This record gives sequence, C-alpha cells and structure tokens, in this order.
Amino acid sequence: MSQQGPIIVVSDATRPPLVSALDEAKMFPVIETAWAEAPRAVEQLQPAAVLVALSESGAPGFEALAKQIAARAPYLPLIAVDPGTGTGISLPENAIPFLQSGDNFDRLLARLRAALRVRTLHSTVMRRLDDEKAGRTMIPDTDPARDATVLLIGRGAAYPALSVSLGERMGVVGALSIEAAAKHLSARDIDGIVLGEGFSPRVEDAFLTVLAEDARFRSLPIIVTSNEMTPAYDLPNLEITSGEPARVAAHALPLIRQRAFEAHLSRTLRSIDAGGLLDSRTGLLTQAAFNRDFATAVYQTQSRGGGLSVARFAFDPDHPRAQLDGARILSRLMRQMDFGVAEEEGSVIAVFPEADLRTAHMIARRLSSVMRHTAHGKRDARSEPVVTLATLLPKDTAKSLLARLHQDTHRAAS
Repeated sequence: MSQQGPIIVVSDATRPPLVSALDEAKMFPVIETAWAEAPRAVEQLQPAAVLVALSESGAPGFEALAKQIAARAPYLPLIAVDPGTGTGISLPENAIPFLQSGDNFDRLLARLRAALRVRTLHSTVMRRLDDEKAGRTMIPDTDPARDATVLLIGRGAAYPALSVSLGERMGVVGALSIEAAAKHLSARDIDGIVLGEGFSPRVEDAFLTVLAEDARFRSLPIIVTSNEMTPAYDLPNLEITSGEPARVAAHALPLIRQRAFEAHLSRTLRSIDAGGLLDSRTGLLTQAAFNRDFATAVYQTQSRGGGLSVARFAFDPDHPRAQLDGARILSRLMRQMDFGVAEEEGSVIAVFPEADLRTAHMIARRLSSVMRHTAHGKRDARSEPVVTLATLLPKDTAKSLLARLHQDTHRAAS
C-alpha cells in the first residue's frame, strides 16, 4: 500500500516492541519520536498514520497532539497501543485503542492497514471534488459517530446499561439472539457490533468465525465484552474489553467513528459518480433530483399506463436521528426501480413505480418493521414511523399526489 508519508511512533521508551514489528513487516517507513517532539514531527513529516505507545507511564501532551492530528486532511489515523495498562489516562475521541497486544503485533498491522484504507478513500474523495466544495462536504459538520448505528447483541444484566451508554452517542439496534443479529446485518447498514453477555464461548466463537469469513463484515468494529475469548480471528477491528458499560462504549466509539466516516466517504463517492444527485448522508436523491424524477415518473405513468404509489414515513420530531436512520434503511432495502428523498421537515418519501396500493403497502410495512428496531437517545426510546400511502389517480399531477399524501398524513396523526 503506497503512502504519502511515514508511520510515526510516539514513545519515550527506547525502541518499543511495536517499532520492531513494523520494521519486520517491511511495509511502512517508520520514524520514532519522543512525546516532546511529536507535534513538530507530525507537522514536518506529513505522516500517513501516528501510533502512540501508552504502556509506559505518562503521555504528556496527548490531548493536544490528538487535536492536531484530528485537524489534518486527509484523515490521519491515530492508534493508541495498550491504553490503560498503567497510564490511567482517558483517550481522546479520535484515538483508536489497540488493546491486549501481548507483544504480538500481527493484529496491529491489520488494524493499521484498515485505517490506511480509510485515509486513501478520503484522499480519493478530496481529489475528485474541487477545493471549494471539499471544504463544505468532505468532513461532516457533526461527529460521524452521531450518524452511526451499532448492533448491540446480548441478554445479560449489563445489556440495558450498555444500550444507554452507546445510545447517548449513536443509534442502537438491539438483538437478544445471534439469529436476530444476523437478520439485522443483512437488512441494514451497521457501523459496529458490541457482543455482550448471555452467550457461551462456543456460540461467540462461531459468530466471530462467520463474520471473519464474510467480506461484508470482516472490517466492522467488533467489541466483545467476554474475557473468555481471545482475539485470534481475521478481524482487524476486533477488540475484547470488559468492565463498566461506559468503559466498553468509550473503547468502541473511536472505531465506530472511523467506520461511520468511511461509510460517509463511500456515499460521497457514489454521489459524485451520480453527478451530485444523491445525498451523501442518506444515499437517497437530493430534493431537486427527486422533484425532477418524480414529475417524470408521474408523467410517464399517466402517458403509458400502469401504477405508481408513494409512501411517506413521518418520524417523531423529538428524535431527528430517526429520520436519517429510516432514510438509510430505505436506500438499502428499496427495489432497484424505487427512489426516495429525506424531506427537510423530518419525513422520508418513497416512490414505488409499477406498484399498486396493495404492493406499496407490503413494501412499506417491511421497511417500517426494520426502522422501528433502532433506539435513539439516553432513554432507549424507539421511534416507529407513521406511514401514509397514496396511489396515482387518473387526474393526478405530481404536485396533487404529494399534496394528498401530506394531507392524509396530517389526518392520520390528528
């Protein structure tokens, strides 16, 4: 993998073991620096990634260094090796933990390669956008983790507290069984998995093995809270961490944030390929593109015959994140000929060409059943959308059909 710069290793120890591991891999040019010299090294050497060794006592200036790294573009990975093993410090939000190395750094190389792929993706997006537009759209205005969805699997006593700790920062999809978790993985975009209590080591081993064998899920952040497991899987972003739910969530968050940012970049590339007609947050059409395509679909249906139905998913305004989650589910699950848009007032509209009202109702019911499994906020609240359907009538225009859809929604809500 080509780099624009070296890998910087920050440590006050004399040649820490991870440096030897990087050198032996012969994949990365490695430069060591002490904590006092780290800010200048990052500024002058333009690194591709920064690794900090935290197993020794103290990490002077870590917060300031992390802020410096977070401000750089393209994305600059920051990996904290063995945090908490004697330092007593809390990690900055952009510092990805690498736990339980045991001086076996094969997993670290895989973790580093996965992070560098995100950096390469960011570079690609920046190259394909002009400077003015890149400044507005490349880095999300909000924390990428707030747009993330984590799959929480478990049925132990810690499950409710884990759900709340994770739900304070992102959407949470709960699953009480491995079978339910598999359905969620197939039906929606997941940015990370937290495997909690309630399963035997044999079941956990089988689940992790299946994830490692599936290219769709292999690079997902996976946090296992059981101390009975070992990280011996081909899963570069697997961490095994136990303790209080807040600690588990803190270790999961940086990895999930990186994954959510990677997903944002992938959607941005698809939007570029589509000539800017797709919204990079939702994967649905932009409002202008939707208005044009919807008017064309209504005209063609009226001219050639056939059916056309629309559905409106209205979400609780107290949970604005629910609209985003619903829009992404719609983008993933709708048929190839369907299209939709996330409206500014908080709803999502889906258009089903060649579908009568009965078919549209079946599709909308399936989409709604997936949407209602996501929890938002500190109270583990679940927001099920109010669904309204309308079908094209002989004298309808695009404007009148949408007006009737909104009118029916207000009537249903009253």
